[in-house]
Amino acid sequence: NTLFVDGTKIRANASIKKTWTKERSEEALRKIDERIDEILSECEAVDENEQDQPSMVSMQEELHDKNALKAKIEDILKELNETNKKSINTTDSECARMNSIQGSHAGYNAQAVVDEKHGLIVHADVVNENNDRRQFATHISQANETLGQKCLVACADQGYSTTDELERVDKQNIKVVVPPCEKSTIKKSFTYDSENDYYLCPEGHILENSGLTIDKKSHVYRIENKSFCLGCARFNTCTKSKRGKAVSRLLNEETRQRFEGQYNEPESQEIYKLRQQKVELPFGHIKRNLGVNAFLLRGLDGAKAEISLLASCFNISRMITIFGIQGLIKAIMT
Repeated sequence: NTLFVDGTKIRANASIKKTWTKERSEEALRKIDERIDEILSECEAVDENEQDQPSMVSMQEELHDKNALKAKIEDILKELNETNKKSINTTDSECARMNSIQGSHAGYNAQAVVDEKHGLIVHADVVNENNDRRQFATHISQANETLGQKCLVACADQGYSTTDELERVDKQNIKVVVPPCEKSTIKKSFTYDSENDYYLCPEGHILENSGLTIDKKSHVYRIENKSFCLGCARFNTCTKSKRGKAVSRLLNEETRQRFEGQYNEPESQEIYKLRQQKVELPFGHIKRNLGVNAFLLRGLDGAKAEISLLASCFNISRMITIFGIQGLIKAIMT
C-alpha cells in the first residue's frame, strides 16, 4: 500500500500585525526611547514656563503609556533572544508567520497522510513550521502506527525533499517517491571524480575539496585558481563570484542521487501521478466545501484538536461516498 503526505497553511485566530520579530522590536524600542526623550524635554519646558497643569497631566499619561509599552516589547525581545524564535505573535504565541500564495499571515502548517486505496486521512497533525522539510518521516511513522502496519511506499511533493528525512523512511525498507529539489543545471555540467575527490568544470579545470559548510552537511569544492573563472567566457553565467566557482556536495550525495533515480522510475512516476488526486482532495474539501479559512481555537493544541475533527468530518463524508449511508451504518454497527 502507498501513503501520500501533504501540507497546507491555515490561518491562526490572530492577526499578522501582532507578530513581532527582533528587527521590529528593536526598531519600536528605538522610536519609543526617542519619544520618551521628547516628552521629558517637553515636561521640563512646561515646568520652567509654568504653563497650564492639564498639558503636564497629558504628557505624564503618555509617558506612563510609553514606558508600559516599552516594558512589553522588552519582554518580547527577551523571549525572542532566549528561545531563538524568528517571531512571536502576542495574540497566539504558538502560531508562526506563514508564507503562501495569499501572502504572509499568522498561521499553522496542517499536515495530512492519506491512503491510496480509499483516500482516507490516516493521520492529521498541525505544526508551526513554515515549510515541510522536516515533516516527512515523522508523519509517515505516525500513520504507520495508526494503521498497525508499515506502508510499502511513501510519496510526497518536492517540498518534502530533504535527503536526511527521506533516508529516515528509506531505512524502514519503505520505498520513497519524492521529486528532488531543483538544482542548478550548471552543476550538472560538472563531473565528479569519486576516486580523487574533486569536480572537473566544463573547461577542464579542477575544483578541489576545501572543507565543510557551516552546517557540516556538505563539502565545498572551489576552483584552484580564481583567475581561470575571471577570464572564462562562462563567467557571469556559471558564477559571478570574484573568488571563482564553488560547488557543494552533500555528505550523503550518493543517497540523494539514489532517491532521484528511484523517483524517475516508470513505476514511481505512475505512483506520483496519483498524489494530487489522493492527498490534495482532503484539504480542498476542508477549505472549499467546509469553508475553513482559519482555526477558531488559539494555541498549537487547539489547532491540533480542530484538524483532528476536520479530518474525521472528511473521513465520514468519504466513507459515505464509498459505502453509502446505510452501508456505513451497518459497518459501524457490526
